[in-house]
Amino acid sequence: MSRNPALAKIHIAKKELAMDDDTYRAMLQSIAGVSTSKDLTDAGVAKLLAHLQRCGWKPKITTKAGKKPSVGRGRKALVGKVEALLAEAKRPWNYADAMAKRMFGVDKTDWLEAEQLVKLVAALTYDAKRHGRDLG
Repeated sequence: MSRNPALAKIHIAKKELAMDDDTYRAMLQSIAGVSTSKDLTDAGVAKLLAHLQRCGWKPKITTKAGKKPSVGRGRKALVGKVEALLAEAKRPWNYADAMAKRMFGVDKTDWLEAEQLVKLVAALTYDAKRHGRDLG
């Protein structure tokens, strides 16, 4: 894990666990043997993050969800169907982009032709039925 994001996670955990400064410093000393987070080694960072999780902190998993593609009028309805199917499945736009890449070798849903979007809608519909989601 890169150092700055790891230190940011430690400080986020401190805030979310509502630790005062004295408690935080005592934890740093007892877990990693340092008085400030900038003195932490990589091993110390890992130990401290594990300790914070044992104390009840749950790190938020961040994924870039992507954004709705901007397309012309002819494909707008199909993109709306893709958006609805993704929302029903609670999936981000990146999921549709990954499907476009896998199915057609196209990196972005934005770049799909209308007939490719029809196939993407069909694949998402099939996925919804497979997972027991009622579509109508």
